[in-house]
Order: sequence, then C-alpha cells, then structure tokens
Amino acid sequence: MMSAASSPRDRLLETARRLFYAEGIHTVPVDRLITEAGVTRATFYRHFPAKEDLVEAYLRATDADLRAAVADTLEQPDPQQAAAALLDLIGQVTCSAGFRGCHFINASAEYPDPADPVRVAVAEHRAWFQETVTRLAAQTGHPDPDHAGRVLVLLHDGALSAAELDDPQQVRKTVIRAGKDLLGLTA
Repeated sequence: MMSAASSPRDRLLETARRLFYAEGIHTVPVDRLITEAGVTRATFYRHFPAKEDLVEAYLRATDADLRAAVADTLEQPDPQQAAAALLDLIGQVTCSAGFRGCHFINASAEYPDPADPVRVAVAEHRAWFQETVTRLAAQTGHPDPDHAGRVLVLLHDGALSAAELDDPQQVRKTVIRAGKDLLGLTA
C-alpha cells in the first residue's frame, strides 16, 4: 500500500514496479500508471519524459534492492557459508509469493535492442551479478572461478525461469544442491 505522503515520483515508481512485474511492461499503459499512482499526466512526464524512462528506473531500483539483498547475504564469516546463503536466497526468491520470474529476463524479452537503455540496465545488472558470483567462487577456492561464475549465473537464470513453470520447491532444492556440488560445499 502506497503512502499518501510519498512523493509522486515514488508513487509512480512503486506502481510501475508492482504492475510491470505482475503483468508485463508493454501491457501496462501510461494512463493506468497515472491513475493507480494518483498523479497527473503532467506529473508523470515531469518525472519520466517517456514510459521507457520509468521502465529503466524500475529496473535500476530493482537492481539496487537485489544488490542490497545479496550484500546482506554475503556478510558471512566464511566464503563457503556466504555461498550457501546466496544459493538459499536464490531458492527463497523462486518460492516467494507472486513470483513471476526474473525482472531482468522478463524486461529483456520486451526490449530486444541491446542498445536500448532498458537493455543497458539489464546488462549492467547481469555484469554485476556475474562479477559477484565469480568473486565468490574464487573465495570458496574453486579451481576455475570464471567457469564456476558462469555456471552459477546459468543456475540462477534457470531457477528463475523454471520456478515459474515447474514446482518452485523442487527448483529451489535443485539450484541449492547443484550450486553446492559445483562449489564443493558440504551438505
């Protein structure tokens, strides 16, 4: 529920985050965003000159949230514990209420041009995640952290896709087990 005291920009962003994720970006018209956020058309365009600017802001806000969640997860005293916690976080996400896949994969399906600012935001998020899991693989002592990082990204992407199509609990168990096997973590 949005606070009436929140700024119009915040209300627009919160509304976009909810609707874009639940329904898809192109299916949600600007008029609906304006109505549900309780702002005027002029206010919308003052903060976001085009709908794509709001889409980019939505992805960047989602990216910031995910970076914070991962940073919290990685604050473990031991790299192996941190890796296990990250795998568990991925598993938790796949089983969360209202889960509809990966925000970034979903957005990239709607914006195919790699030069589009929306796709640039997606690419920057993915590069950060790739760097994060590769560094984590190195910290756990994996003999080929670059390969392990790429595999972890594939496991992540696969889990976020499969959990929408298959049994999320089974996907959660599989991604955790596969990640632990890859990194040589104890059960």
